[in-house]
Amino acid sequence: MTKPNLDQLDPVIEGYLSYLDKVGRKMPRTIIDVRCTLRRAITGLPTDVPLWRLKFEDYLHWLEAERQKGATESTLAKYLSHVRGLLEYAWRSGRSERNVLDGFSLQHTIRHTPPKSLTLEEAQRLVEATTVPGAVPRRDRLVVLLLYGCGLRTEELCSLDVAHVNRERHELLVLKTKGDRPRAVPIPEAVYTELLAYLLDHGKRGPLFRTTTRKSRVRAHDICAVVSAAARRAGLPDYVTPRTLRHSFATHLMDRGVDLAVIASLMGHRSPQETGVYLHVLPGRPQAAVRKLTLGERS
Repeated sequence: MTKPNLDQLDPVIEGYLSYLDKVGRKMPRTIIDVRCTLRRAITGLPTDVPLWRLKFEDYLHWLEAERQKGATESTLAKYLSHVRGLLEYAWRSGRSERNVLDGFSLQHTIRHTPPKSLTLEEAQRLVEATTVPGAVPRRDRLVVLLLYGCGLRTEELCSLDVAHVNRERHELLVLKTKGDRPRAVPIPEAVYTELLAYLLDHGKRGPLFRTTTRKSRVRAHDICAVVSAAARRAGLPDYVTPRTLRHSFATHLMDRGVDLAVIASLMGHRSPQETGVYLHVLPGRPQAAVRKLTLGERS
């Protein structure tokens, strides 16, 4: 699509600059600076939609591109402030449903060590390593499948009850969550089939997962032991933990192009900004090679 004429900005942007002048009483030099930033944003961001209707991911990519060009942290912070002001103006004037940069700070983009996650091949090896007959192995297999297939935190998995399985909607109702934000998480169909078979032998009430000896609710160390044992059988590194499976869930969905806001909702994050750490998977990753997450399929 042809780039717009940068000498004549969108009427909404011109209205915002006029607002800064007449209402905000900003200095002329400040308004010129904001204009320059918005022109730069128009040049570096997709131009088929207005700036105030772009996704949060678009701005993350733009900021990273500017960083790669040599922009300092202070310059990036200035760009962010200027664009956020425009988005706030557009939202308050009814031109957008929300300001996608609201509450976002540059600190969210300065994560130099991305969370550890498995490749799709490693995740499949882990799942295959749980294919062992017996009641306890069936429980352990479902622990791995739900951690990876639903992106659950360890404590969320431990707190699940049989009653939290919604059989009509094929969802897990996660009530005990970080930040007290309950959510419903869809269960992959292959996993749901195995879960139903598991429930036939585990009654209709009480904890979803119990210990093998005392038959009490499993705890975090029990879940860690299950994942570690499966990782060893799969020949995976020692760093594989329940958290690794949660990170893998988000990373693989991101790899498939799933919207950041959807992933944030599934993981129980407060906002898509919190999920932005997983954007490390995008550069150079061949999305065409990723067709689906294969969960619970026995070879």
